[in-house]
Amino acid sequence: MIEFALDLIALLEFGLDWTITRISGFLPETLGFLLIIFLILMIRRIRRRRKLKKIAGIKPGETETSAIEEPAAERPAPWDTGKTAEITAAEAETEPEMPEAEPPAPEIEAEEKEEAEAVGFFGRLKNGLSKTRQSFSRQIESAFSGGGIDEEALEQIEEALITADVGVDTSMELIDRISRAKTSVNDMTAFKNLLKTEMQSFIDYGEPPPCLTKPYVIMVVGVNGVGKTTTIGKLAAKYRSEGKSVVLGAADTFRAAAVEQLEIWGERAGADIVKHRDKADPAAVAYDAVQAGQARNSDIVIIDTAGRLHTKVNLMEQLKKIKRTVSRQIPDAPHEILLVVDATTGQNAISQAKMFHQDMGITGIALTKLDGTAKGGIVIGISHVLNIPIRYIGIGEKISDLQPFDPQMFIDALF
Repeated sequence: MIEFALDLIALLEFGLDWTITRISGFLPETLGFLLIIFLILMIRRIRRRRKLKKIAGIKPGETETSAIEEPAAERPAPWDTGKTAEITAAEAETEPEMPEAEPPAPEIEAEEKEEAEAVGFFGRLKNGLSKTRQSFSRQIESAFSGGGIDEEALEQIEEALITADVGVDTSMELIDRISRAKTSVNDMTAFKNLLKTEMQSFIDYGEPPPCLTKPYVIMVVGVNGVGKTTTIGKLAAKYRSEGKSVVLGAADTFRAAAVEQLEIWGERAGADIVKHRDKADPAAVAYDAVQAGQARNSDIVIIDTAGRLHTKVNLMEQLKKIKRTVSRQIPDAPHEILLVVDATTGQNAISQAKMFHQDMGITGIALTKLDGTAKGGIVIGISHVLNIPIRYIGIGEKISDLQPFDPQMFIDALF
């Protein structure tokens, strides 16, 4: 055992001697290699520090601590030579207090908020119309690439209008107007301004009449799936934000969960709701909603109705019954019959609007889902063909995404 241990020690000594010998042979090269690596790391570190100083605005030769600005109370003024800039307690007591800034007037705050909201909505509207604008603008610029408006350019422009779902009749009339005025157009800017002016003339019906009657009754109609109940909830929130009291009539008694959906929107908007049991007579619900609005001295009554296929005569007759029931309570009610239309349906929206207008006498249109279509030109077509003003447009699911229709803002966003 002892002999084995001695042999092991002798073996270790031999290995250690061999290792030292091998390392000593490569020592100069190893030290040189390590020195090069060290110098590279130091150079990189110096360059990094200089770069950071440059970003931070520190001048050469200036340390990081000296570059930090002194607090305003401790920094000497430029004209203070040899004097300390510290304010003593006695001086602070005798120093006159600066008057506090007066808070901005509520009227100014409200105007600034409205302006910010308008700018924000324009951005969302422009983004929502991006599909329409990209396709439409590209074709318009291509048509005018020759530097003037000839017959071929007019055909391309007409095709662009129809592709954007402006409609055949409206597109033809626009082309006729442009053709008569084409001699005054000599560049793309003048051409776009001409097209904007003509388009806006088709959709600008001026300001809607004020809601003078109390309660002001709005009846909302449309086919299934266009977003009637959601639009009603957003309208209620809009009127509540203006300080008006709102009553919602849940006259859609046939669609499953329609009343519950309206209740959720009513809670969010802070509006009262009048409802009956499932399958109840919609006209009875409308009657009670108007009666509740009168009893509570409410400003607005909005009546939700079940989705109606515009080709079904018997279903349209139920809407007429609701209208007659409301008019018996208030002679000139409903004051607004608002048709909700899905913009993604294109020319079918015009067919719907024609039938509803023929039977109900539509006074305004709310166009929803403009953000999901490349056919935003339907706004121009539906307004021009039916001679019915667009009251509201929707570009999203948020409450603020339903806004009163501004013709100029829409045309600007379209281009």
